[in-house]
Amino acid sequence: MMHYSRKKIDQLQHVYRINLINSCSGYKSANLLGSVSKDGITNVAVFSSVTHLGSNPPVLGFILRPTTVPRNTYKNIKQTRVFTINHVHEDILADAHHTSAKYPHEISEFDMTALETEYKNGCIAPFVKGCPVQMKMRFKEEYYIKTNGVLHIIAEIEDLYIQNELVQEDGFIDLSKGNVAAINGLDAYAVAKGNTRLEYQRPKKIFQMD
Repeated sequence: MMHYSRKKIDQLQHVYRINLINSCSGYKSANLLGSVSKDGITNVAVFSSVTHLGSNPPVLGFILRPTTVPRNTYKNIKQTRVFTINHVHEDILADAHHTSAKYPHEISEFDMTALETEYKNGCIAPFVKGCPVQMKMRFKEEYYIKTNGVLHIIAEIEDLYIQNELVQEDGFIDLSKGNVAAINGLDAYAVAKGNTRLEYQRPKKIFQMD
């Protein structure tokens, strides 16, 4: 088994180190965040850091890289307080990945890809048409992480849209039925073809002998 000490990690070639550390945490969610500026310019960008933070209220979070350079998604969210989360699926992998390119604020990634906007129930931020899971999010708060200068953005789900065939009887969303992708590292995408579900686990009983 290969071993990388902290010292060795620091000495690695830049791109190698980025690929290594971005991959070691395992598969991550692949989501397109849709937003709009106060001037009506839409933005869509791929994020791999969206995580569940709580079910009541329904809260998610994502990590935003340091704002020492322009971050259009962040600027739009702070201006409007609203954005959307859309699950990346197999049919849009190339276009979803291209949204990681750094376009100026006045250029919409929707115009540079085949991704299409979709609007629902008065939400000013665009959804990504065809995504099997879509969420309207309301910005709640943010936390600055001193260790590396990133921001943890916290938002609440206001509207949740799911393709009918994905929702199981117990409320479980079977993402494999929607060909939803996960991200391995920075640029590798995987699509699950099934799930193994296990029962809720309780501690095993310990029997004592008299």
